[in-house]
Amino acid sequence: MFFGKMQKNTLKAEKRKVLGRKVKKLRREGVLPANIYGKKIKSLSIKFPVVDFEKVYKAAGETGIVEIAIGKQKKPVLISNVQLDPVTDKPLHVDFHQVDLKEKTTADVPIELIGESPAEKQGLGTVVQSINEIEVEALPKDLPDKFEIGLSKLTEVEQIVQVKDLVVDTKKVKILAEAEQIIVKVEPPRKEEEVAPPPSEEEVPEEAEEEVPSEEAAEKDEEKPEAEEKKEEKTKPSKPEKA
Repeated sequence: MFFGKMQKNTLKAEKRKVLGRKVKKLRREGVLPANIYGKKIKSLSIKFPVVDFEKVYKAAGETGIVEIAIGKQKKPVLISNVQLDPVTDKPLHVDFHQVDLKEKTTADVPIELIGESPAEKQGLGTVVQSINEIEVEALPKDLPDKFEIGLSKLTEVEQIVQVKDLVVDTKKVKILAEAEQIIVKVEPPRKEEEVAPPPSEEEVPEEAEEEVPSEEAAEKDEEKPEAEEKKEEKTKPSKPEKA
């Protein structure tokens, strides 16, 4: 289990005076609006070409230090939040968190699966990833850009990789997630559920059918009162004849 070392990336920006809904004009011109915020600093509105940001974001992700250059000023930041267009996935707005390089900070480090599991390759099971990122605490310069998990050792069903299996320099990086939390597991193949065919008319249970009396049964029901009446007449004691 490995973790990658982050690299510093530079992004040239300008202070931004266009605010609110007027930023739509900037986006049409290929310019991306953004804000810088942080502890003990005043929020700053900036702008830069969207193509420049996309290159930096691809390289730094949300754990790599980005050095924003505004004139002669250089601000170390982390990409905190990227608002994307729901249709095109193009960035619409970015928030940067300015950090103190001498003060520890927290970040979510992404997990990347490397290679192929022999268990999955042989059809014994399926590799299931339970979590995609791990929260850590470290100085900004020591934040790993990602954790890499090699799948080649997963040879059997039910094998797992837990948070405690990640190899980190504990003197520099503190993992905040639970040690026993499962990151990856080889799940057994799912059994296909047998779908029973719909019952035919002959198989429909009696209680599910509406009882409709047949014509013959109906006729018998009609005759029943008359038969019972004659029976009663026969069993009824006759009156003694007058002498």
